[in-house]
Amino acid sequence: MSRTRIKICGLTREEDVDAAVAAGVDAIGFVRYAKSPRHVSAERAAELVRRLPPFLSSVLLYVNAAEEQIASDCALIAPTLLQFHGDETPIQCESIAKACTRPWIRAARIPLGSAAQFDLIEFTQDFHHAQAILLDAEVEGYGGGGKAFQWSLLPPSVNAHLVLSGGLTPANVGEGVRALRTRGFSLGVDVSSGVEADGPDGKPLKGIKNADKILQFVEAVRAADARED
Repeated sequence: MSRTRIKICGLTREEDVDAAVAAGVDAIGFVRYAKSPRHVSAERAAELVRRLPPFLSSVLLYVNAAEEQIASDCALIAPTLLQFHGDETPIQCESIAKACTRPWIRAARIPLGSAAQFDLIEFTQDFHHAQAILLDAEVEGYGGGGKAFQWSLLPPSVNAHLVLSGGLTPANVGEGVRALRTRGFSLGVDVSSGVEADGPDGKPLKGIKNADKILQFVEAVRAADARED
């Protein structure tokens, strides 16, 4: 059985990048969307990317960004992948990726209460040039809301590499992996709020990760990979 790839997204600090690398993740994501509390500047993202060892992917996340901004970022940061998380059309994604000479992934925003009504097959066909389709919950603000959609209602067979996101934590990611690992060509998981440090009010400190939670998340994914069911 193939190994589930792991991405930690929304990093803003050196110590969190180092913790993710030490835990053995496959990719690290940086948010280039100014309205997000996890946003980092291009210069800051470049600093953090320089900490990554060889063969570990860096991903820049965008929401309806101008092609000029993304091209400028790519020249400075040289990311491995682009992630489109807004309302970008297939033509826009392909045009930007071609200009930046980068592969890309596209987020599908799945309604929380009606996952079965979202036509993932059609979405995948529309974005067939994407390297993968990222499955996230539809929340206000284009993701990062820590909400999970109904995984079991997705189609049983999708002609794409899939990345599960939205509301994942060390406690539930194993269930998500087991539910979706046979539905696409391969499966990855993407977590942000689920591995963040807790604030005084018990809510996640957005952009501040917890090294223990990152390690627990990775261990939970690997344990799910090891199971046959």
